[in-house]
Amino acid sequence: MERPSLEINLPNTPEEGKLYVVDSLNNLNKLTVCAEDSQHVPDEEDEHTGGTAAYTTWSNIRNQCLFVVTLILTLIVSLALVSFVIFLIIQTRNKMDQLSSRLISERKNIEELKKMNDVILKHLNQSGFKE
Repeated sequence: MERPSLEINLPNTPEEGKLYVVDSLNNLNKLTVCAEDSQHVPDEEDEHTGGTAAYTTWSNIRNQCLFVVTLILTLIVSLALVSFVIFLIIQTRNKMDQLSSRLISERKNIEELKKMNDVILKHLNQSGFKE
């Protein structure tokens, strides 16, 4: 396949315009060559950047891995905190049950003491002991 010649006469174009046109033609030529080639050949920009595309790809992968690790750690910490809260709730319930049972037993003791006090007062009233 023949390639068209890229030589163009630009007699009245200022110097900056010539450079712009030549640069544009070079870019167009690179696009044409890359489209025709069956394999990707790294162009001059990859050589000048020192593999920036590869660095960006690895950086993205590293960032994604850090995100996943951070997410997993956050989930583990959250699970630990929730487990601790559940443990505290259960412990509090047990303590409240113990306190409630103690209060019930104390109430029974107080009622027994009241009954004993009533019996003593009746006995004293019957025996005729008055103050």
